Amino acid sequence: MADKRAEGVSRAVGAFAAFAGAYGARKLVGYGWKRVTGKEPPTDPQDPGVGIGEALTWAVLLGVAMEAARLLAGRAATKNMRRIDSGAQ
Repeated sequence: MADKRAEGVSRAVGAFAAFAGAYGARKLVGYGWKRVTGKEPPTDPQDPGVGIGEALTWAVLLGVAMEAARLLAGRAATKNMRRIDSGAQ
């Protein structure tokens, strides 16, 4: 029972870390976009007023950054939880 509970806690911490990482990545990419382009990132890439190149660039940059941040944050949280769990036994 304790193993299942520890696994549940580890998953919850990993999920929270992944969410926080994705949120931070979105803010960071948005900041970088504004610094490089001088304008706000597109809020609706499907808007006809947004050029196709701009929409694709935003989508690719944001997608890669968010997934990388989620992956790294989730792995770090899971690794730390496992280290803590193995040290407690």
